[in-house]
Amino acid sequence: QVQLVESGGGLVQAGGSLRLSCAASGRTFSMYAMGWFRQVPGKEREFVAAINWSTGNTYYADSVKGRFTCSRDSALNTVYLQMNSLKPEDTAVYYCVSDLNFSFYGYYDGRSYDSWGQGTQVAVSS
Repeated sequence: QVQLVESGGGLVQAGGSLRLSCAASGRTFSMYAMGWFRQVPGKEREFVAAINWSTGNTYYADSVKGRFTCSRDSALNTVYLQMNSLKPEDTAVYYCVSDLNFSFYGYYDGRSYDSWGQGTQVAVSS
């Protein structure tokens, strides 16, 4: 299995930027994809972004497209989420996810992912 550790969350003003990092350890040699989900208390978790580990192709939710960038460093087994032009509605706990195999659920569905991090809080003040 894969263990995931997120970092980089915090409090920022609207319009500001944050960068989240997620380091993977364990069975990383067969990584298929990594990504990010977020959740606000009382609401369903929401797909944010994902990256195919071998091709580097990225996928984004419409709500973050053009503002967030998902990238990876394969040598460090780390995925990043650069968040710019943050809005109060981006406030949530952000979870790093990983997938060791192709899944017919696709990148946008949480059921595709084998491992989840512990989450890091992002708060955006207006």
